[in-house]
Amino acid sequence: MLCTCAMAQVKFEDILKSPGENWLTYAGSYNGWRYAPGRQITPQNAGSLVPKWVFHVPGARGMQSTPIVSDGVMYVTNANTVYALDVRVGRLIWKYTDARAEKQGTNRGVGILGDRIYFTSTDNHLTALDRRNGSVIFTKKFGDVAKGVGSSAPVFVARDKIIVGHSGSDSGIRGSLAALSASTGEELWRTYTIPARGEPGSETWDGDFIEWGGAGTWLSGTYDPALNTLYWTTGNAWPDFNGVWRKGDNLYTSSLLALDLDTGKMKWHFQFTPHDTHDWDAQSWPILLDMEWEGRPRKLVLHANRNGFFYVLDRTTGEFLRATKLIDHVSWATGIDAKGRPILVPGQDPTPEGNWVCPSVKGATNWMSETYNPGTGLLYLVTLEQCGLYTSSSQRPEPMKNFSGGGATEEGGQVFLRALNPKTGARVWEYPMTGVGSMWAGTVSNAGGVVFTGDDDGNFLGIDAKSGKHLWNFNVGERLTASPIIYEQDGKQYVAIASATAIFSFGLFEPVKPVPLPKIVIQQ
Repeated sequence: MLCTCAMAQVKFEDILKSPGENWLTYAGSYNGWRYAPGRQITPQNAGSLVPKWVFHVPGARGMQSTPIVSDGVMYVTNANTVYALDVRVGRLIWKYTDARAEKQGTNRGVGILGDRIYFTSTDNHLTALDRRNGSVIFTKKFGDVAKGVGSSAPVFVARDKIIVGHSGSDSGIRGSLAALSASTGEELWRTYTIPARGEPGSETWDGDFIEWGGAGTWLSGTYDPALNTLYWTTGNAWPDFNGVWRKGDNLYTSSLLALDLDTGKMKWHFQFTPHDTHDWDAQSWPILLDMEWEGRPRKLVLHANRNGFFYVLDRTTGEFLRATKLIDHVSWATGIDAKGRPILVPGQDPTPEGNWVCPSVKGATNWMSETYNPGTGLLYLVTLEQCGLYTSSSQRPEPMKNFSGGGATEEGGQVFLRALNPKTGARVWEYPMTGVGSMWAGTVSNAGGVVFTGDDDGNFLGIDAKSGKHLWNFNVGERLTASPIIYEQDGKQYVAIASATAIFSFGLFEPVKPVPLPKIVIQQ
């Protein structure tokens, strides 16, 4: 069904003001807070939330899409497909499937600008659609599957540029981040996250495989308009579990990059896990926060890393300021030194027999979203207390053969929703999850004082942002592997999340007003 209704142009300035009634970018706002200013849902009334509608996505199995909402329309993705839904009732308005896509895979969401919806296919094509009816405006190829790269990242829009990343680190790729023209899809710049031989950073690679070193860019980033700087994290080095083939720090893997939006030039970088041998991507996106630091105002970037530590950096210069433990059990390093490098515990690399190391390969946290709430001053994130067995292989690596240099398994473990004070790194409260540590649901919060997330048992949860007290839950009947959003329609606040196979929208219960029955007069 086509929608020919009038829709306002979505401008860069609108994305700057998001979220509110709309949710216009993956993290809700460029600073990555995933925070909605509306106050309608509160700890006092969250217990009365009810499902308003459910949209079952045909063929879906494990969706990871974050919805985008604009002018009463919600845009969600499954593999190579975009759906436009009426947010009032969940009715399908239009659907577009890229039938020419060479393979299926994860897609984490669209971008929006002007009258266009932008999404990427798994085989690295950017498609611009008319958001009123789903018709194709253009399709442009931006990566080559023959070189091992795929695309699962949500589309990121900044000014007049579409920022696209790549996946595929675990099989060997040369990672990169590219800016494409929002008007035409033409490539404007590309920054490689693995340096070519002879370029700065290449001296940190000793071996034959730098051209396939990894450093994928498979999630989303954040953006500071005042500094005109993109902040983007990178994936692990390849081969993942055997570092003998790539001695050195292996820049720019497992790092945070600060890039000039206009040129893609790297302003600075910070590597969280030099010479990573445990597959600890740095894919939790960077959160931008202006805060007093040691007595003076400072522009900061926060990062909760898969390696078990929570970092604070100066986002103008990249200066390391502090790191604290994110989880209780970290065995590979005793801490982070004054220069930001891990203080290593000897003998923690993978071995042929296997080494038991904390955290597990899933990481202390992962790509599931965090939320910062300025009302409480706290950062909320999902963490995993789990260790794992890491093994290495002596086999010579072969790129694009699904070879990771070894393997990793995990056992037991528990997920916690934790509230951190970003000024100190101290844990304020934690909410323990039921289940076996398999959930991947992210978080979102609002000015009313509620944090939403999911648990291992398929429950969508509402938690008191100040105390960590359970307020509400709804069992969606299947695994949650995506991050929720908050939007408004007709002055009312709603929360939406993708489950494995469906989109759920929740709002406050509204009692039905009784309709008076007509008076019946019986004549004798």
